[in-house]
Order: sequence, then C-alpha cells, then structure tokens
Amino acid sequence: MFKSLSQRLSNVFERLTKQGSLSEGDITTALREVRIALLEADVSLSVVKSLIKSVEEKATGQSVTKSVTPGQQVVKIVHDELVQILSGTNANEADLKIDTPPAPILMVGLQGSGKTTSTAKVAKWLSSKSSKKILMASLDTNRPAAMEQLAVLGKQIGVDTLPIVKNQDAIAIAKRAKQQALLGGYDVFILDTAGRLHIDQNLMAEVSQVKKIAEPKEILLVVDSLTGQDAVNVASEFDTRLQISGVVLTRMDGDGRGGAALSMRAVTGKPIKFVGIGEKLDALEQFHPERVAGRILGMGDIVALVEKAQETIETEQAARMMKRFEKGHFNMNDLKSQLEQMIKMGGMQSLIGMIPGMGKMSQKMENSGFDDGNIRRQIAIIQSMTKKERANPRILQASRKKRISSGSGTEVSELNRLLKMHRQMSDMMKKLGKTGNKGMLRGMMGQMMGKGVSTPAVTSNIETRAANPNFGNISGLNFPGNLSGLTKKK
Repeated sequence: MFKSLSQRLSNVFERLTKQGSLSEGDITTALREVRIALLEADVSLSVVKSLIKSVEEKATGQSVTKSVTPGQQVVKIVHDELVQILSGTNANEADLKIDTPPAPILMVGLQGSGKTTSTAKVAKWLSSKSSKKILMASLDTNRPAAMEQLAVLGKQIGVDTLPIVKNQDAIAIAKRAKQQALLGGYDVFILDTAGRLHIDQNLMAEVSQVKKIAEPKEILLVVDSLTGQDAVNVASEFDTRLQISGVVLTRMDGDGRGGAALSMRAVTGKPIKFVGIGEKLDALEQFHPERVAGRILGMGDIVALVEKAQETIETEQAARMMKRFEKGHFNMNDLKSQLEQMIKMGGMQSLIGMIPGMGKMSQKMENSGFDDGNIRRQIAIIQSMTKKERANPRILQASRKKRISSGSGTEVSELNRLLKMHRQMSDMMKKLGKTGNKGMLRGMMGQMMGKGVSTPAVTSNIETRAANPNFGNISGLNFPGNLSGLTKKK
C-alpha cells in the first residue's frame, strides 16, 4: 500500500544522503517534496503540517547541518516523527486487553469493510499466537447468511462458534454468547455485530445495548483502508458514539495510497491494532509503528522477515537441508524447496521489500516483469523432471529438455535460465559449505529457525545488525540467479 509513497520519499532522501553537507535551504527543499508526497498519499492536511513543522524544527539545527552524516540524521528524524504519529504517546495501547476470562471483544464497522472475515482472523491470531480458547458469535440478523458465514469460517480455523438459533435478535444472542463463554471456560468471546451502509441511529442504538450487556474490554472498529480519508471520518464517528479501543485496517495489501493508516492514529487518537494483508485467514498482522515507518522510508522490515521465516520453516527440514548445504550438495529438489518457501513467506516482492536497502531491487524486478508467476513456473518445470533428473540436472540433454518444457507448458529457454540459476546457487552453497564459511551458514539457518534462542533474542540481534548502515549493502554478493534473467522473454 505504501509503495508509491515509499518510492517518492526514498528518492528525496537518497539525494540528501549523497550530499556531504546540508544547508537549511537543502532541508527546506527536501521537506517541501516530502509534504507533496504525503498529501498525494491522501494523508490528512493537519497531520502533514504537524509532521513537517516538527521535522523542520529538529532538522535545521547546528547538530544536523554540521553533522558528519547530515542526510542520515534527517532520515532518522523523519522516521522518529512517523513512529510518533503512528504510535502516539502510549505504546502499550496496541496490546489487546484480554487478561480476565472470558474477555469480550466487540467488532463493529460498516457493511463491506471485511468485519466478519476480520473477526475470524483475530480469533485465529489469538488462538495460534496466544493459545487462547475462543468463542465467536454473529449478531448480524439482517444480512442473509451472515451467521452461516461466521460458522463456516470458524470450522476453517478450528474455533468454536455460537450455535445459531432462528429468530433471535442481537441482544438475545449477545446474552447467550456471554453465558456460553462463561460456562464453556472460554478465554475470549468475540461478537461480530451487524454492519450498515452508513452510520445510523438504529445501528448505534443496537450496538450500544450490546455493549452494555457484554461489557467489552475491546471495541475494535474494522475499516477499509482503501476508502482513504473517509475511513478516518468513519472512525471518528464510531469513537464519538461507542468509545472504540482500537482499529483494524483491512486491505492493506491493496493499491491504495496509505493516507488512512498514517492519519488514523493522529486524528482519532485511537491505536491501529491489526492490519489485514490478504484474503487468507492467517493474513493478519499486529500493527508495529516502527516497522511500518521503516517500510515507508525504504528501510525494510528485517524483524518481520525473521518472524515470517520462523513461522513457515519446518525446523527438521531446515536442519536436514543445512547438513546437505554444508557438504556442498544442492540439487533441483533443494531449489524447489527454496522456491516454495519464497511463496509461503509472501512471494519475492514481499521478501525483497523487507530487506534493508533493497527497495530499488523490488522496483527493478517489477519493471523487468518478474513476479511470483515466474517462481511458480520454475516449480512447474522442476515437477516435470524425473527423480533422476532432479538429483542430477547435468544429465539434461536436448531431448529431455524438450520433454520437460512440454510437460510444464514452458519454453526450453526458461528451463535453461532455471538451470543457470541452479548452477549459480549450487556454486554459492559449495563456497558456504567450505570449512571457513560453515559458521556463517549455520548462523544464517539458525536465525531463520530461531534455533537455540527465543524469538525476542533473535529479533533483537537482527534489529541491532539492521541499525548498521552497511547491513543492507549487499552489492558485494552475487544474488542467486540474476533475477533480471529469469523473466519470460516477450
């Protein structure tokens, strides 16, 4: 979502950091471009004015203009101000208040904002991340099949839903859900209220009554981030009438301009607690202001990358692969596993965007036509090989290549590029597998698996390394496969 804004700001700050010294005029010019970029991203005017004023005051002092790295100092100031806007004064507000079971959570929002799906996503997140026993209940008696939809989602994620009783109103369902949560020993019960096409008195009266019955610890407003500043207006209206405790922003993976996310906290005073980043029920992330600010400024999000790896990599499989890599073994089966891992972790574009200093690479990949479809075609090519061919790709001659290409629906030229990528990666693994580099290889795999250390320890170590200005500088490495050569020829 922040792609366009990130590119604009990255270009501005790249020019600043290349200059050996900065005058106040240089900073003023740069901030003027930052102001335009933020306004074009649909950020609230009051938020933009506040941010620019604060940055200008801190960036035009002697300590910055006379600094050894003035450009980087300005970037840090902008980063800190973005974090302040996104987080406010109390960082703990983003945590859910679910200490006393059964803790009620009330989900509210307009129709079409993704409220029912978000209810299931929050339930799955609590169930998997915090091992909570969850009960979901639909209070939407107006929308056809709304209750059945939540029941189906509950089965998909393995979370209980309140049995449907025909002709009960929202008030009666809320009472029954509260009683069931208490008797059933649930840690949390989530009430999915009815949505409307616009804010009206009937909606608010019903939700207010439900609020009195459930006495929720959390009232989460679900808003569609693609609606821009109107999402901020909706949040303000709901907060005035219900005193919401936080916001869930949906469709953050869309192509909107991101202004709602940047304006929401500052305008409403309410924290963004979760963001929906896809249609799948596990596509929900806690909102971390520092990480979002880093992504906006092109600094990447290496902590999220490590967390994604720890969630998707199977430890035993990774350990077996590490032993093979240490011996310099890397066949087509290994390459297929690596490609599948990229897809599981969100695709190449997503991964590149999280690596510090790789923002430009992401844009180059897009311009060259490289996308996750290329990765899936490469997997299809490998699947069309026999076991013998996967284990020893050197035996692939013209007749075999023709058969594989025909079976995978690709061109022989694509197979040749894949074989070239495999040779490059195989050579790299052999180098890493040598005695002097085994420690580096184990360290890389260990951090990805979280082996021997807790997640906070791993992420803390990564954060420390990421703070190093040279962390994202990988110009000295031969990136496996030469991505620009993997695109399908027009």
